[in-house]
Amino acid sequence: MTVHVVGIGLDGASGLREEVRQIIAQATVLVGSDRHLNYFPEYCGDRIILKDIKATMRAIRDRLETDLVIVVLVTGDPLFFGLGRLLLAELPKEKLTFHPHLSAIQLAFNRIKIPWQDAKVVSVHGRCWDQLTQTLQQGAEKIAILTDDHHNPAAIARLLQSLDLANTYQLWICENLGGLDERVGCWPLAAISTQRFAPLNVVVLLRQTEASQEETNFANLPLLGLPDSSFLSYSDRPGLITKREIRLLVLGELALKPGQIIWDIGAGTGSVAIEIARLFPSSTVYAIEKTAAGISLIEQNCQRFGISNVVSIHGTAPEILHHLPSPDRIFIGGSGGNLKEILRFAGAQLHPQGVLVLALATLEHLTLATQWVGDKGWEHHLLQAQLMRSVAVGSLTRFSPLNPVTILSIKKRSLG
Repeated sequence: MTVHVVGIGLDGASGLREEVRQIIAQATVLVGSDRHLNYFPEYCGDRIILKDIKATMRAIRDRLETDLVIVVLVTGDPLFFGLGRLLLAELPKEKLTFHPHLSAIQLAFNRIKIPWQDAKVVSVHGRCWDQLTQTLQQGAEKIAILTDDHHNPAAIARLLQSLDLANTYQLWICENLGGLDERVGCWPLAAISTQRFAPLNVVVLLRQTEASQEETNFANLPLLGLPDSSFLSYSDRPGLITKREIRLLVLGELALKPGQIIWDIGAGTGSVAIEIARLFPSSTVYAIEKTAAGISLIEQNCQRFGISNVVSIHGTAPEILHHLPSPDRIFIGGSGGNLKEILRFAGAQLHPQGVLVLALATLEHLTLATQWVGDKGWEHHLLQAQLMRSVAVGSLTRFSPLNPVTILSIKKRSLG
């Protein structure tokens, strides 16, 4: 007895090799959905309609000893998010033979004419949104999504709009791939909710380059609390930015005033420095960043926002800090493993009654910083931020947590 697992497309029996069609003709039982079974109206053997998976598996096992050839019809490639995985779990491997068809993902990328060997494939068919949300937040360049009635193109568009991603995505919807009524198109997010799409569809998201991204309407941006998506970010680490909510807390803790000198150490993309510079044009913000990619992003973001009072400094702290004017305020967002040395030098250079604020993500750095300020005897306090943002999940909404951050605010004594 052999169980042949045959992948089939919307072109039906005509899309199968002659060898596979002969196997189906010789089968003693044919298993599949109504749609799959209807491709073979001439078949005269037994048929098992695939509805309840567990009941179907029991029926196949019951026939293992009596039927010589069992054929299970599935969509595309049985071992690509298909029934093949369950069959391998339920039946002896030596009894199974697979005959894959082109998968919907292959067809989708070939219709769009985009290489897909580096694509991230995510199935939300009967699954939750977590993997897709994480993949989007990581900024994957190409994402193919297997959908279902609930996790459909409109729900995916709502998810994209709710995440405030650093990158923008072009959204393709590929319907009835391989069928006579196949339709493939690129859709603006705002238009998807008003359209109807075939139940058999694949969504492909293509991350846009800086040049092809829609221009941000800077005239409508708020004075305080810029959206994360308005900043250019690292292409391989788009989530590496001080989040908007944390920026707002940091700005409050810094107790800023006009005409000050501010150091932003570990400036990354320059989000904190730019927020400060927009609020206080008479201040000068020195954005210190050790990576060339970060410095490039800081300078590009300053150009985007029309900022002229941010000075980007390429180098490693604390060594690069020696030539800077003494600051009234310091923000440390990243230390590159040199936190103790940075605190020692920055604390010495900070003006009396100046404020130093740290955003700390690890217990080790929090311990080191609190011990340092405790030894100094300077006034300080801690604020732990554990925040969540609302995220669309289909037609509903849930909260998605941001990484917890502890903000340590320090005020230097007049003496010492």
